[in-house]
Amino acid sequence: MGLAEKILQGDIRAAARLMRDVDDGFSSALDELKILYPYTGKAYLIGITGPPGAGKSTLTDQITAVFRRQGKRVGIVAVDPTSPFTGGAILGDRIRMNRHADDAGVFIRSLATRGALGGISRSTGEVVNIMDAMGMDVVIIETVGVGQDEIDIVRMAHTTAVVMVPGMGDDIQAIKAGILEIADVFVVNKADRDGADRTARDLAVMLEMGSRLEGEWLPRVMKTEASRGVGIDELVAEFENHHNHLFTSGVIEKFTAEKNAAVFTDMLKERLFRQLYDALVADGSFGRIVAGMATRQIDPYSAVEDILAASLVYHPAVPR
Repeated sequence: MGLAEKILQGDIRAAARLMRDVDDGFSSALDELKILYPYTGKAYLIGITGPPGAGKSTLTDQITAVFRRQGKRVGIVAVDPTSPFTGGAILGDRIRMNRHADDAGVFIRSLATRGALGGISRSTGEVVNIMDAMGMDVVIIETVGVGQDEIDIVRMAHTTAVVMVPGMGDDIQAIKAGILEIADVFVVNKADRDGADRTARDLAVMLEMGSRLEGEWLPRVMKTEASRGVGIDELVAEFENHHNHLFTSGVIEKFTAEKNAAVFTDMLKERLFRQLYDALVADGSFGRIVAGMATRQIDPYSAVEDILAASLVYHPAVPR
């Protein structure tokens, strides 16, 4: 029996092993993912993003507790940055969520970015799919501390929460392109700090100034104190309001289509590049091109055009 079959029968160890194989890039994991894919698409995916120090891990821990009280199974994908020097990562989010360690209804997986931009790692989507196939009702994806242009989580999660804290210039950060557009819910965490009301008020004003079509979702600004569990029930209720809106408004069809298109094109680009690059290295073409560029006898534009013309012939093979 393969890992996928064991996972569908509820084997947690098999799920952990497949997640490790996926993260390590083992080709054998692809066959298992193919088997699991028809069993995905049921979980509610929530993205938690925001700057470092905003309290995302503590907030995720509290949100998980609320869903568990509702009897829902929760998967957590916690992404941590990778050291550019050693390639390692602290993966410390499990420490903050330690109270769920013995809960069979919670599965926590930490991932290192391994140099990937966008706030998540390259294997995040596959790990989410494994949790989905495991039968998790909710999967929470906590990104690394991100900037305005690192918004890959929006393409993955049904509901994206941007977490901010007063006193970090977040009222100014929110004006920048990207932040106002990616959030379905804004969370002003550590709301007991001075300036929390002003941060929430400024965000609300800027949201109201934005142009929206009739019936389009208007993000709310929620205040929480994650360390004390204040405002968490209200925040989860707002998540569920947005989730319901996706289906009642029909937006879920557009979201799913765009997500699937992004997954397919990203995978296609990665596989094509890897296949072509490996072939160029194997036959020595890569080295010759680089050496030719150094002497200016070869320009990269012509080299790429020649390689594509010689190597990529499209043969339709669309699955029926």
